Amino acid sequence: MDDLFEKILVEIGEDPAREGLEKTPSRAATSMRFLTQGYGMSLDEILNEAVFEEECDEMVVVKDIELYSLCEHHMLPFIGKAHVAYVPDGRIVGLSKIPRIVDMLSRRLQVQERLTVEVATTIEEAIRPKGVAVVIEAAHLCMMMRGVQKQNSRAVTSCMLGAFKRSNRTRAEFLNLIRTTRR
Repeated sequence: MDDLFEKILVEIGEDPAREGLEKTPSRAATSMRFLTQGYGMSLDEILNEAVFEEECDEMVVVKDIELYSLCEHHMLPFIGKAHVAYVPDGRIVGLSKIPRIVDMLSRRLQVQERLTVEVATTIEEAIRPKGVAVVIEAAHLCMMMRGVQKQNSRAVTSCMLGAFKRSNRTRAEFLNLIRTTRR
């Protein structure tokens, strides 16, 4: 990958041998490997047996999960937050596993729409709850730095499964809970 980044520097008109760029191909390759490390992760590794039998049937919400991903169309970052909820059906998952699932899936080349669905369906697969809801809000550098160049635009996507799709009340409760601000 180092060689590929060196070729990119040449293609844009730079001299990869100049002092400030000598180590750039290696640093860029290391960075790309880090930003796409989700390809090497699996749900089983993430869960690490942290799914527990529990007679809880009230909504569990983890909100404001920071996420960083790369747009698969331009390979530019999109940055935002995910809000995730599920209604248990006899099984719960360790709370830290939800942000880890978001990280695993966002550390791949993505589109926000698919990422939102993947988070929901992965949690559904992991614990088989009564329902899952995911809302992702993100700013896309491909819209900010190029193209339409709209600095304050944000994309909001949602995926509602099970109880969140069937019940307006359950969906409204979730949306209300993620609107509340921290004190």
